[in-house]
Amino acid sequence: MVNSPLKIAVSGYYGFNNFGDEAILKTLVQELKLYSTEITVFSKSPALTSSRLGVSAVYTFDFFNIFRTLKSVDVLISGGGSLLQDSTSLKSLFYYLGVILVALFFRKKVVIFAQGIGPINNFLGRFLTKFIIRNCSYITVRDEKSLFRVRGWGAKADLVNDPVWSIKLPDYSPVGRVGVQLRAWRSLSPKFLFSLARCVASNFSDKEIYIYSFQDSLDLEVCKRFESNLKLANPAISTKIVSEASIDEIVESFSHLDYLIGMRYHACLLALKYGIKTLGLSYDEKVEKLAKRFDIPYSDLSVGDELDEKFDKLKKLNSKSILERADSICFDFSGILKSLELN
Repeated sequence: MVNSPLKIAVSGYYGFNNFGDEAILKTLVQELKLYSTEITVFSKSPALTSSRLGVSAVYTFDFFNIFRTLKSVDVLISGGGSLLQDSTSLKSLFYYLGVILVALFFRKKVVIFAQGIGPINNFLGRFLTKFIIRNCSYITVRDEKSLFRVRGWGAKADLVNDPVWSIKLPDYSPVGRVGVQLRAWRSLSPKFLFSLARCVASNFSDKEIYIYSFQDSLDLEVCKRFESNLKLANPAISTKIVSEASIDEIVESFSHLDYLIGMRYHACLLALKYGIKTLGLSYDEKVEKLAKRFDIPYSDLSVGDELDEKFDKLKKLNSKSILERADSICFDFSGILKSLELN
């Protein structure tokens, strides 16, 4: 008798063309496809998700088909990313909690996958999250604050690395390019942006500057402003804005960089995985933590920050040392596979 495949639904911030979340999803799907599984992803762009990853997909807000899917699957995987928090949006917290609650109502196994949990300031949101977390089958979190929070709620959780550490990379072949990855953020002032452009122009006038938009709805406009500032600082400097790129296109493009000045966490992670000399622009504590873990320079985006000193340290970094640290980090799927009874 042949065992039927395990039916899995995956809920997360997918189909919004955010590089980090799409890379997490790709890594998860690649692992699950090594086993007998049928995967359905809840996605803002279901046709695109389906064609890129070879999975079934349901529109994020097609509640009828989400209910029907959750009723028919064996497992819901919620994550990765920072889904269970209300600092971005209370509505999104209730959406992701609602998906989990429906799965629990249908008595399905729920796995929390590599999430950053909290902060949750709304009383009802915090109450529901505590209740739901306690009823999940297996929980993995990606940072110590989340681990402490979940254990404080009386639930067990495992601390894991970010899944993108396990993404497959093409060979590294630098060709004299510098990557700059930016996103819109309230503390990213015009004055700081110009100071950053001045430093890039003065330190790397002989290189091509690739400016990466990882999510065009948030990144593209600030990338264009930065390019304008670069041209003001040095009209002859060579620039290119990379937008509307797929995961594979971004990963391949990074393989040609000598340096990265990165704002998004996954931009810095991808560069470090290649051994690329990296300067972090810390809009969030996770970027600062990653910089400290690898002993690379980082800026807190303040206008008075000594950027010239940061760039001096950037150029003195040892790529081999960075690569050795990165090679020691991977995402361990064994706990999740065991909870799904796939190993």
